[in-house]
Amino acid sequence: MAEVFLSLVLPAFLGGLLLSFCVEQLLHPRPAVIGRPWAALAVHVGIWTLAFAAELLLMRRPYFAAGNVLALELVIVVVSNAKRSVLREPFVYPDFEYFLDAIKHPRLYLPFIGLWAVVLPAAAYALICVAAFRYEASLLTLPGSATGFALLLAAMTVAGLALCAAGKALRPAFDADRDLRQFGLLANLYAYARAERRIPALVEHSGSAWPDVQPGGEAPDLISIQSESFFDARETYPSLREELLAGFDRLRGEALMHGSLSVPAWGANTVRSEFAFLCGQTQEALGVHRYNPYRRMATATVPSFVRHLKRQGYRTVCVHPYHATFYRRNCVMPILGFDEFVDLGAFGDEDRQGPYVGDRALAEKVVAMLRRTDTRPLYVHVITMENHGPLHWETVGQEDMAAVVREALPDSCRDLIAYARHLRNADAMFTRIADFLRGHHRAAGLCIYGDHVPIMADVYRSLGEPEGTTPYLVWHNRSAGEASASSAALEDLAGLWLRHCYGR
Repeated sequence: MAEVFLSLVLPAFLGGLLLSFCVEQLLHPRPAVIGRPWAALAVHVGIWTLAFAAELLLMRRPYFAAGNVLALELVIVVVSNAKRSVLREPFVYPDFEYFLDAIKHPRLYLPFIGLWAVVLPAAAYALICVAAFRYEASLLTLPGSATGFALLLAAMTVAGLALCAAGKALRPAFDADRDLRQFGLLANLYAYARAERRIPALVEHSGSAWPDVQPGGEAPDLISIQSESFFDARETYPSLREELLAGFDRLRGEALMHGSLSVPAWGANTVRSEFAFLCGQTQEALGVHRYNPYRRMATATVPSFVRHLKRQGYRTVCVHPYHATFYRRNCVMPILGFDEFVDLGAFGDEDRQGPYVGDRALAEKVVAMLRRTDTRPLYVHVITMENHGPLHWETVGQEDMAAVVREALPDSCRDLIAYARHLRNADAMFTRIADFLRGHHRAAGLCIYGDHVPIMADVYRSLGEPEGTTPYLVWHNRSAGEASASSAALEDLAGLWLRHCYGR
């Protein structure tokens, strides 16, 4: 009986294992073949063994089981390559959460993978299923197979777990490209999963030390705007009209501080920038949690700029005109110290600008909050949504082009026209809030920054990529400045802002 099982199962197992190493060679960057650590090889074999055993338990057909595991691996490879092409970063373990998000919010994800990349594999898999159940016999049809099948699965499970134990020796650098090259796909995912179990003890980042209001001093109202995909595209693409950001230029001329900001994201992953600003943590301090700090790091013990303000008597509000459960913000924001979280439900269809709530409507919401009767100082953190992609799904006309560019652009750069159209609305939001603060009855500080550059792959191929930094400014309604430009890191920005607003 054992010989029969081995003659049927062993070729499928070994053939699939060999092909699993071949499939990961489709990745960008390509994992090393020679010189891979022994622990990474052991983990790869261990994960393959466990996955094969699980599929064998469900399907009872060894070749179909091997094909299923390879299909799952291929899906991750396709997603990883798509992610890297637009975000310059391969798939990492925390990204598994986004498979569910892609079902809930398909517009944010599927346009960057492509319809055929979803439809063709699904159709091919359906045909394979039909063929497998028609032409490959179940192992349980063999005489006396139940006991042998159970013993085989038990042995494979024990062997797989034993091999995966070697993963303790893996020491990832949490540089996604480097770790993928060194460990390979499966071992890299496993190493990151293990690392995510450890929560580092964070202390307040020294560069972002958050000062207190001076004794006897007035606590100013504070408004920070994390502008979606905001960068000064005029600097990279001189065909754009200068007046696109006329309001921002005026604020920059009056700012106490402004310049170029290094941010921990490219094209997406807004929460990385969000966490850096609100909690003042470097990427190095976060380790694997840098990829999605809201999964495990948003706890009551993490340093929080918001809780710091609450201790000084501030009422704290976060405004994000999107679904409250996205990135679990409805849970995370109260933990970080916000008294109120204003989400998509506070806006109507008339507030939309394209598929999302527009920046102009967002500005009116903030102004309405500033007109409160509450005497406590107010902190409002705004996370905009209007300029979120996919930009290539938007339509632009001749009127749009004439309004934002000084000369014709290639057809491949229509994304840039759509982006510039949103920039005008972002500029109107900055201007509206600043104009209200100029006549506000109390001192107020405004901080504006971009979370990352946008995804515009065709534009970048045609006209070149931006550096990846975003602009920022720190402005006060009663203390105009003439600051020269200076670079800053996002994890330091909240502290720099407070020092200027508090006159430290």
